[in-house]
Amino acid sequence: MSYTNLYGQPQGDATSVTSKLREILIAEIFAINGYYEHIANSNMRDVNEVLHHIMEEEQEHYDIIVNLLRKYDPLQYKMYLEVKKENMGFRSPVQKYVPDYDQQLILNNIRHDLKGEYEAVILYEEIIANTTNREIIDAVTDITNDEKEHAEELTRLLLKYNVGINKA
Repeated sequence: MSYTNLYGQPQGDATSVTSKLREILIAEIFAINGYYEHIANSNMRDVNEVLHHIMEEEQEHYDIIVNLLRKYDPLQYKMYLEVKKENMGFRSPVQKYVPDYDQQLILNNIRHDLKGEYEAVILYEEIIANTTNREIIDAVTDITNDEKEHAEELTRLLLKYNVGINKA
């Protein structure tokens, strides 16, 4: 999904491989948060099933990339080991949320998610084109393929519920 500012464009220009990995992490975090929010605001079971499936894959993407970042940034790995030792203690549940369901809002959210998936593909293909590290290229290529699948899943939802759009 789009990230960093209101218009979806990343701030700055990532030049190092680790900055490019962080840029992907930002996009994945933004996507995860967006899907959580959109699921919480939808009472449409089939929509929520697709969004939840996509959100789980976005979480897997985050895990893949954060592990690559730790591998290629020794200080990041050192910080990970230090924080990993800390006891996080008791986990309390998040605050309760009472959604306000509206089918048009749900469709708007799906369109927003679709825009984000295409933005992710553009970003990731640019990173692939400008990276020589084979491990990173392979991981980001796999993730890009998932993002393309997500775009098709979201398009299918739009076609199912949005009366008046071309049935591609």
